Amino acid sequence: MSDLYWLTDAQMTRLEPYFPKSHGKPRVDDRPVLSGIIFINRNGLRWRDAPKEYGPHS
Repeated sequence: MSDLYWLTDAQMTRLEPYFPKSHGKPRVDDRPVLSGIIFINRNGLRWRDAPKEYGPHS
């Protein structure tokens, strides 16, 4: 799992103002999805080919 990319707490704090506001229902953790997007862009993959730790492809 060491070859996976994960955003740091400082990076997530900087991105939080751009997340949509929660309206009644608590938001899920955005870190896996955002980290997965960066991972697939850096490696030229499709979401379907990303490791399962970033979430389901559907």
